[in-house]
Amino acid sequence: MSLRKSSGNAPGLKRPWPLPPRRPRPEAVFLSPVRRVDRVATEERVCAVVFYDGPCRLPANPDRFRGKALTLVLAEMLERCGAKGTFCVVGDTSGNYPDRPGRRGDPAWSGAAYDHCPAIRMDDQGGAVHCPDLIARLLAGGHELANHSYSHRPFGPIPGRRGLSGLEAAVADLRKLQGVLEQGWGYPMSLASPPRGAEHIRGGFNAYDAYALMGYQYLGSSFDGGGRRTQSGRGAEAEAGWRTMERLLLADPDAFRGQIISLRDGFNAAGRTPAADCLERQLRLLTDHGYQVVTVSELLRRAPFRDVLPESPAGKDARRLLGEGWCPVYQDNTLRPGAPLTRGELAMMAFGREIAHRRVALIRSGRAPFRDVAPRHPYAAAAVLAVESGAMTAEGGRFRPEAAVTEAELRLFCTVRLGRELPPENWEAVTHGQFLRLAASLPE
Repeated sequence: MSLRKSSGNAPGLKRPWPLPPRRPRPEAVFLSPVRRVDRVATEERVCAVVFYDGPCRLPANPDRFRGKALTLVLAEMLERCGAKGTFCVVGDTSGNYPDRPGRRGDPAWSGAAYDHCPAIRMDDQGGAVHCPDLIARLLAGGHELANHSYSHRPFGPIPGRRGLSGLEAAVADLRKLQGVLEQGWGYPMSLASPPRGAEHIRGGFNAYDAYALMGYQYLGSSFDGGGRRTQSGRGAEAEAGWRTMERLLLADPDAFRGQIISLRDGFNAAGRTPAADCLERQLRLLTDHGYQVVTVSELLRRAPFRDVLPESPAGKDARRLLGEGWCPVYQDNTLRPGAPLTRGELAMMAFGREIAHRRVALIRSGRAPFRDVAPRHPYAAAAVLAVESGAMTAEGGRFRPEAAVTEAELRLFCTVRLGRELPPENWEAVTHGQFLRLAASLPE
């Protein structure tokens, strides 16, 4: 297979630019120890760029860089602009056989049954296992690495792809790549993104469960920088990669504050590498408008949440509680300080960081812990711990997770869990923001 014979149009792909978000948020959102981070609220002109599916030793296509490895090309572009990137890397896809090439231009172009990075029968030219020099170079340049799984097999079944068999397999695949990075470079990853954005895992689990077991946060993105879909040719792909950004910045110079921009450290379905053609222009646009491009972890350090500024009262309180092991944030990385606090949310805030293994066991048992709480309910395990601790009760075997927290229930919780009396004020309708203030006011 030659990646050099692909400068023509790719058949069958007619979607307009810009593209919809890569990984849509779930309709129902719950408090979770794992937050899907795709954008944050900040008053600074700061953003992040994420590169998926590398590292890649093959040169760009078309090659304007004298055969230099694609990953190195991208890293050097970042560094010339004073930027740092987050590279969401794979381990080794050479175990994804038997397989055959897919049709050029088709989403399965890199393999009819499995994914291969950077391409089928070229697995030895990509991945952390085969490119240790590129991994070392990224780390030496101050860039960040995130876990895109060892084998790049979807966590669960999706059309046309052979996925992993269940939660244990998904976690094992993540741990295998984590082990490569720790043993080779002593590098502990803290962010991860599921291959092909497939969140569901057999047995009633999802990517949030896998990441909770690993201690990761879920890496998303809010702006497609180009490269996942083909255009009419190389020029159109390169222009699409920066023209939309230019238009948005001209309309609103603050449009990219807190955004996470996604690109591909690899080839698209036409065998081309749009990131190599558009990244430098994108970085110049951002820097010309006063932006600093940082790693995702640095972005989160500056501004952790999607809906509140870091120096707001709720932002300050939630940051402190996160550091102390609480679980005050929703899956979509929002705090929603004005939302009424429910009993299920109260249990999750206090015990959510402790439930990963308990939740797995509860789902596998198939036994409802309360008459009104199914074993797969997102707050089921936290509710069990809250009742076992005596901080909350379940009258008549019912926990009532959607019921608003009453003053009497909050008083019991404060006495048992916080070791203090409830302050004398109006607690008739407790909001998330009120509870964050209450919990964060405790002495350290």
